[in-house]
Amino acid sequence: MKRGWILAIIAANLVALAILAFVYPHLMVSPGPVVKAHAAIATDCFACHAPLRGASANLCISCHAVNEIGLRTSLGQPIVKTRAKVAFHQELQETNCMACHTDHTGPRLVHQNRKAFSHALLLPATQQRCESCHKPPTDAMHRQISGNCAQCHSSIKWKPAKFDHAKLFVLDGDHNASCVTCHTANDYTKYTCYGCHEHQPDRVRSKHLKEGIRDFEDCVACHRSADAKPEERGTRKEKKRD
Repeated sequence: MKRGWILAIIAANLVALAILAFVYPHLMVSPGPVVKAHAAIATDCFACHAPLRGASANLCISCHAVNEIGLRTSLGQPIVKTRAKVAFHQELQETNCMACHTDHTGPRLVHQNRKAFSHALLLPATQQRCESCHKPPTDAMHRQISGNCAQCHSSIKWKPAKFDHAKLFVLDGDHNASCVTCHTANDYTKYTCYGCHEHQPDRVRSKHLKEGIRDFEDCVACHRSADAKPEERGTRKEKKRD
């Protein structure tokens, strides 16, 4: 009999807690205050959460129309940008707001399982247009380059770039020229040494054949610097590049 009373009290407490969780969810289960922009719905948990299922992207887009995010407020007012900020939500492959956002600024414990932004969320075509979200670098080298960021950079780890020019060819002496001298058509995966008056195809061919060198199309296979002697002249096997 005594055991029955104990179980009944436990059950009553559980029922009371469940009722309180539904009636006053912001007091019972909230992980902390919401962000400032959502202060008006701070006590209306079900504005963002579906009962027993958690936060719902469908509820997010009921207020935040995807095609207007970054352009207009949820009330339809145009957003006046104080700094360059691109609206890229329209370029996402799927609507998964919780993949990047949390409204609660409470204990960090609730953020531990939240994934950081990934470029894989963007449409494939958008992933190739880095300049649509990122401001182009303004240093001397990048000012010569238009697009094609992926030839040297990775969206997984932007710094450092995966290409080191000095490993293949040192830009010293007369070779400290503009990029387009050796790389044509904005394609930095290829190069040519025939853009200078000293490196005309017939002249290069004649000189190498006289020295018994028949494989001379890949210049940097032997020549890594203008100030150094050729490496393994004419015998170097093709090596994998970084």
